[in-house]
Amino acid sequence: MKNELIHLLCQKSFKYSPTPAFKLVSGRMSRFYVNCKPTTMSPRGMFLTGHLMLAAIQDSGASAVGGLTFGADPIAMATAFASELKGQPVNAFSIRKSQKDHGIVKWVEGDILPGEKVVVIDDVATTGGSTIKSIERARSEGLAVVRTVILVDRQEGGMDNIRSHVPHATAIITRDELVACWKQMAKAQKAD
Repeated sequence: MKNELIHLLCQKSFKYSPTPAFKLVSGRMSRFYVNCKPTTMSPRGMFLTGHLMLAAIQDSGASAVGGLTFGADPIAMATAFASELKGQPVNAFSIRKSQKDHGIVKWVEGDILPGEKVVVIDDVATTGGSTIKSIERARSEGLAVVRTVILVDRQEGGMDNIRSHVPHATAIITRDELVACWKQMAKAQKAD
């Protein structure tokens, strides 16, 4: 499943340039671009992502999985769906980018209660900033963050930053794995 997801990410979500050509949120230029949404919102990508994420959180004791909207949302929903298919239900939740100012004012939406163990997820980690924001907001709502799992680690220090907040932090796929697949695909295209 992992190799298939890497291939799908390379087809739909990953771009590589030998020179920095892609502007990041930080304003810095990069040789790598990763937008997981075309993959995580496709039927096959959702299936693969949900099952791989479920496997990554299986032994965590968590009752829910989620992160900052919008990157984490399709992954959380795919994981919850896969969990029901496997008879191991785990709820999905979403963390707002800005707190709502009406009704019940809260950061986290979903079927979870304070004190529950949760896994904070994200689609991509560069510096880890959005994942750390998610961890802080989940904790402010009384949730016990027991693990973090990132779909794609850009290998730029984000995982170390995240581990300073939640020691058990892992990534399913690394930038190096995507680059290797992308190069292999580019080589195969040239051969055609």
